[in-house]
Amino acid sequence: MSTPLVVGVPREVKPGEHRVAATPDGVHELVTHGVAVLVEHDAGSDSAIPDEEYRAAGAEIVADAASLWARAGLVVKVKEPQESEFGHLRPGLVLFTYLHLAAYPRVAAALLDAEVTGIAYETVQLASGSLPLLAPMSEVAGRMAPQVGSHFLERQHGGRGVLLGGAPGVRPARVVVLGAGNVGWNAAWIAQGMEAEVLLLDRNLDRLRWVDQIHKGRIMTLASNRGAVVRAVADADLVIGAVLVPGGRAPVVVTDAMIQTMKPGAVIVDCAIDQGGCIEGIHETSHADPVYERHGVLHYAVGNIPGAVPSTSTYALTNATLPYVLELATRGVVEAVTNDPELALGVNTMHGSVTNVAVADALARPYEALDDATRASRFR
Repeated sequence: MSTPLVVGVPREVKPGEHRVAATPDGVHELVTHGVAVLVEHDAGSDSAIPDEEYRAAGAEIVADAASLWARAGLVVKVKEPQESEFGHLRPGLVLFTYLHLAAYPRVAAALLDAEVTGIAYETVQLASGSLPLLAPMSEVAGRMAPQVGSHFLERQHGGRGVLLGGAPGVRPARVVVLGAGNVGWNAAWIAQGMEAEVLLLDRNLDRLRWVDQIHKGRIMTLASNRGAVVRAVADADLVIGAVLVPGGRAPVVVTDAMIQTMKPGAVIVDCAIDQGGCIEGIHETSHADPVYERHGVLHYAVGNIPGAVPSTSTYALTNATLPYVLELATRGVVEAVTNDPELALGVNTMHGSVTNVAVADALARPYEALDDATRASRFR
């Protein structure tokens, strides 16, 4: 059996990102299996997890990021490496995090140039087609979207001055959710709980049937096509974009012409922004400066929505990622991905090649089969 990889958990540096990639329980599980864990000083502080808890679980607290990245064989993060972290990348390093390379080609170039094995949470995929590591953060983002939208619909925040749930004798806000996956279904669920009028659109009729059976008409479902989207968006107070192509760039569903038909002070929350966004012309914003106005409509496009609730998000994420981190650390990346087809789909880059078809297409880069890349790695 191979020597376990040293796992490094750095402090996140993306603006507004307060999550951390491991909890003390996660560290304890790794240490129990003979894996050494390095945690950067104060990495968990924004998630209300002090260094002392990591130390008690068996982690070594490292004073600075450079030392951690240099000593770790497997770096586990929450968000894609930022430009300030590119200098830490090196050949042979395994990076396990949300990468979203279709939306961040500069990150892809940095991983390829440094010959890093980049494994993306968002493309680990079960045989059923579900995305187990994307799901928990999709659920959080979806549940936050109506909350965020409601906030910016308030007049003092630039919105129309509409209460999501209305009032007796007054029509509630109309919320249009585009996509009935984990983000969209959770967004629709919370919005209807806030007593908004909710319209959920998707092309998958079976998915819409499932939502309708659960919510029994409280969420209106509509088959998605261009005409349906045009009509729904024009009448919406809040539009929530929640479409996904695993590994690829999100398709544009709402065009600029559609935005121009929306009511002044309406709000768009694009939860697909970390995959490029599903709203034409939208650009990523931050928690510090989350919205901007275009055509009289407020656009919210924060790329790490769950980072606003890090205590909840950190635990939800670690619950999902820990089994895969343990597998990578104890078996090594080649053996782990060779024996686990779910994890293999998460490998986006290896030894300077793109090894995920959807990512290669989105980046317009050559694709190399993962089997070929892992075979080559055995002879290096």
